Amino acid sequence: MKLFDVYPLFNIEIVKGLGCHVWDKEDNKYLDLYGGHAVISVGHSHPDYVKAIAEQVRKIGFYSNSVVNSLQQTFADKLGKACGYDDYSLFLVNTGAEANENAMKLASFHNGKKRIISFRHSFHGRTSAAVRVTDNPKIIAPINETLLVTYVQMNDADAVEAELKKGDVSSVIIEGIQGVGGILMPDDNFFRDLRGLCTKYEVVLIFDEIQSGYGRSGKFFAHQYAGIRPDIITVAKGIANGFPMSGMLISPMFTPVYGMLGTTFGGNHLACAAAISVLDIMEKENLADNAKNIGDYLIDELKALPYDGIKEVRGRGLMIGIEFCESIKEARMKLLFEEKVFTGVAGTNTIRLLPPLCLSEAEAGDFISKLKKVLDQI
Repeated sequence: MKLFDVYPLFNIEIVKGLGCHVWDKEDNKYLDLYGGHAVISVGHSHPDYVKAIAEQVRKIGFYSNSVVNSLQQTFADKLGKACGYDDYSLFLVNTGAEANENAMKLASFHNGKKRIISFRHSFHGRTSAAVRVTDNPKIIAPINETLLVTYVQMNDADAVEAELKKGDVSSVIIEGIQGVGGILMPDDNFFRDLRGLCTKYEVVLIFDEIQSGYGRSGKFFAHQYAGIRPDIITVAKGIANGFPMSGMLISPMFTPVYGMLGTTFGGNHLACAAAISVLDIMEKENLADNAKNIGDYLIDELKALPYDGIKEVRGRGLMIGIEFCESIKEARMKLLFEEKVFTGVAGTNTIRLLPPLCLSEAEAGDFISKLKKVLDQI
């Protein structure tokens, strides 16, 4: 059987990792500034994380949600304390797209409405409703097109209100920082306006913090810079440092009903052990603060580069976009294959940096030096 060929692959096989570095099967060492799509939060193979998973799987790795799993409540308590939402409820699933699907479903159950407002350049996943609220027609299949969605320009509160006035909107879904779109930064005042408008028109406000959450921006959630509280927050990526897990943080305004949501694998014993370990490590090592400090350093250094080909450097914490005036394909290939640095991409002109939150200043400086070398060659 062949693998279904939907991924363009680099001819590199990664076989081990430690901290902010990974190694391929030829034992080449790479600086990882992408973290597998912002998934690696506390670093590759962190000893506390490895220990937690190993100890849990020796006991039990999985049983269904038809019985009590006290690890779920332990995790919920720790998460509520860490992010400041201890009055919200938690529903655990497996992927970011699944979290967003359930968030939009819960919103529609709540108010009985169907239409959703999303934003230009958004990305919310690849499953049925999640892909429909993603602003990329190339990945929306005909079967997905029946969901009623309106895309609005980010930071345009008047356009949002014009749609809300029509009275048929169930929810508004927005990323804390647009990741796949190119590290595009919503304005904090727009977030405040959005919160006010959703309250005024009784529309559910969903914040997709799948990529921008879990300390990556320098705060636990990127929307917290604006001082607002959404009705539902979705999380994934860094939640379990590579173990498949996601969740929804749900306002007390929602009333749970047996059967309205469900999952087979969500919140299993092994996933919870991984996620509890991540929160413990983040607190112990002050990783959100580290993300802010090293992110500020990187952004300052990138903005100071004497290179006219850089159009803009933007981001918060360790979620950084470097937009160039022209295609970054050559620069990115040189970084990867010659300088042994993994980075991400958005479109054709933007490099994305999404490293583990434990990135050190020395490692950040190493990247700046390697980037300078590459830019001098092109």
